Amino acid sequence: MEEITNRPAVTTGDWVLTMLITAIPIVGIIMLFVWAFSSGTNPSKANWAKAALIWMVIGIVIVILFSWIFGTAFLSFFG
Repeated sequence: MEEITNRPAVTTGDWVLTMLITAIPIVGIIMLFVWAFSSGTNPSKANWAKAALIWMVIGIVIVILFSWIFGTAFLSFFG
């Protein structure tokens, strides 16, 4: 079980900056990994980063599945 620490809440300004950084293509993904697995990150931001990474993986899997399904259907229709 994780140790409960008294850390200050992540402010609205911090969240705005966090969202801005994650919107930058490659830097955002790297920062998600840093925030998710760094021991110095606020626990709420770390949990958010882990959830964002999980959603990215889910999205990538869905895109691959749809590409495969529709690619196969397209090739069988015109092949």
